[in-house]
Amino acid sequence: MGVAVVAVVVTHRGSGEMLEQCLASLRAEGVDSIVVDNSDAAQPTGDVRGALVGVIEDDPGSNRRTLAVSNEGFGAAANAGFAAARRHGADVLVLLNDDVVVRPGWLTPLVAELAAADVGAVQPLLVFAGTSSVNSLGVRVGADGAGTDIGLGIAVDEVVADARDIEIFTGGAVAFRREFLDATGGFDERYFLYYEDVDLARRGAHLGWRYRCAPLSVVEHRKGASTDQLGDRLVYLRERNRLWSAFRNESASVVVRAVWLSLRRVRHAPRLTHLRALATGVAGGLWRLVERVSAAASG
Repeated sequence: MGVAVVAVVVTHRGSGEMLEQCLASLRAEGVDSIVVDNSDAAQPTGDVRGALVGVIEDDPGSNRRTLAVSNEGFGAAANAGFAAARRHGADVLVLLNDDVVVRPGWLTPLVAELAAADVGAVQPLLVFAGTSSVNSLGVRVGADGAGTDIGLGIAVDEVVADARDIEIFTGGAVAFRREFLDATGGFDERYFLYYEDVDLARRGAHLGWRYRCAPLSVVEHRKGASTDQLGDRLVYLRERNRLWSAFRNESASVVVRAVWLSLRRVRHAPRLTHLRALATGVAGGLWRLVERVSAAASG
């Protein structure tokens, strides 16, 4: 596969210090980056959903291009970055959170795993920054529709170096084949934040794509660093989106258990937030069930 690689760094109201550390690690690896800035500081003009608004900075000497987009969430910002990378001829599009720092040699194992024509995405080994503990070796979905990181908390020394298949990748650090994004349309921007990676992986799998984890590629992640100010909204988005993803992608038994979990959580604080997430999760989930049936019929 002829490969032109562009690293797409998505900022989601993260701190400037974290972003600069991320970009410094990319520069050290000689990787060009596209920074998608959807923070309030970007002050874009216009109100086009997920659309590119303008170029803030284009400095080839720094290996960095910065785009400003309206804040329509993580998926919209990522999709805008993917579109910019396509215009630059990228065949492999790498998505990184702004709270990620790459380690030397991280890119080569990812690209190598994409050599198989049916592999749509490859994620590295994510390590908690400043520790020797694993953050993620992929994602699994439980019986209640909740996504959890594989290998969470185990020692890095216990990780087998061989690449392996995974069912779901994490959006925190992942390399995509261009054809995979073309086939799936990228992230569903309606999620805004959380479970858009689970949804994308599931939709891609239904189209025949598979995914890999390459532990020889290592990045450090300050988990939650760019979302720790969301408060109750974080609870709402996680709950609602778990239901949306379950209705769209999982079995009937998982959907039932997902709704039952949300019902139980209404008894706990913040009760109104849980109740609102349940209501909008089920209402939106029913629409996603219609989309699921329609996609199956047309496929």
